[in-house]
Amino acid sequence: MRILFVHQNFPGQYVHLAPALAQAGHEVRALMLEPTARPLPGVACTRYKVTRSSTPQIHPWVAEYETKVLRGEGCARAALALREQHGFMPDVICVHPGWGEALFLRDIWPEARQLHFVEWFYGWEGHDVTFDPEFPPRGIEARLRLRAKNTHLLQGLVDMDAGVSPTAWQRSTVPQAFQHKIRTLHDGVDTDLIRPDPEAVFEHGALRLRHGDEVLSFINRNFEPNRGYHVFMRALPALLRERPQAQVVLVGGSGVSYGARPQDGRSWQDTLLAEIAPQLDEAMRARLHFVGRLPHPQLMKLYQVTRAHVYLTYPFVLSWSMLEAMSAGALVIGSRTAPVEEVIEHGRNGLLVDFFDREGLVRTMADALAAPPGTHDAIRSTARETIVRRYDLRRVCLPGQVALVEEIGRGPRVA
Repeated sequence: MRILFVHQNFPGQYVHLAPALAQAGHEVRALMLEPTARPLPGVACTRYKVTRSSTPQIHPWVAEYETKVLRGEGCARAALALREQHGFMPDVICVHPGWGEALFLRDIWPEARQLHFVEWFYGWEGHDVTFDPEFPPRGIEARLRLRAKNTHLLQGLVDMDAGVSPTAWQRSTVPQAFQHKIRTLHDGVDTDLIRPDPEAVFEHGALRLRHGDEVLSFINRNFEPNRGYHVFMRALPALLRERPQAQVVLVGGSGVSYGARPQDGRSWQDTLLAEIAPQLDEAMRARLHFVGRLPHPQLMKLYQVTRAHVYLTYPFVLSWSMLEAMSAGALVIGSRTAPVEEVIEHGRNGLLVDFFDREGLVRTMADALAAPPGTHDAIRSTARETIVRRYDLRRVCLPGQVALVEEIGRGPRVA
């Protein structure tokens, strides 16, 4: 079977699936915008190019769609070259439609079956954009702009033969007319690699932390409100006062992944740190460690030594970090939001707090740090068992993904 992966930052979510299919004997190729930092065995990679920039002064509601069209055009031209110059005719195209690459693939390969990674569909009520009253959407324009943002995603839902979503809640964001096409199947967590280790040591510069130390961890790709950074930071002064031995480790960047910067133009990291600074003395500030982004092996050490890991999010895409922390046996304190509640059952495999309940978050974090050794062992153990049973990469998710691709490749087009 001939399989093509399309992802602007390949391998992305396909880092395990693409080589697994190559190892199974399929011919596997990939189209991407940026050169891959991780060459994958058995996967032939081709870059596409975007040949022009967006139109100046275009209507702001159309600007984002034009960007998607430009990527789609570049991808289509590279796809056409694969077809005409190399005779490549895929049986299955696995594509993430979020950046526009999927827009014209049906015109290049009409008979190929398409499997889309359906990560997100923009919505209003019950979604991230209307969740936080501190940052309300501004007027009807915000709602109309949001509808325009779904244009390329709607075309993808029409074109795809099947889709896959990591969580049931993410699948539920898609219009009901298309949900029957989509299966819920997570990317998977390597539980053989990410596992508890009581001998682990986390080191960063002069900082050296071991299992049993009073460590509180918090991880974002970039620190911003969508992932509860503002809630967490505002809870820290009270926590640091109550727990004078606590070491708080924050992993992440100072850019923006999902929203806009503060109105003053600074990063959310700097803005919130400046907001709480008057409540921190020098000793408290010394126990607050911003370590930037970490290599994955170092990140695993933090999962293994932390006494409590805090994961807060608007209703949005579920982060790998929460599942990895659970796989490492961490005590996760999560927000009572979708899709966190799809994974964590309060008191059984983690602890849940209301996203906006600062006092409740402080109390839960302080209690977790103060608890005698062994207090939360059952929760930690059940957290790992949850990931092994439902999200294990090698034994659950990857076999399911391979089977899905092969099933689609054998079947007729259904779109």
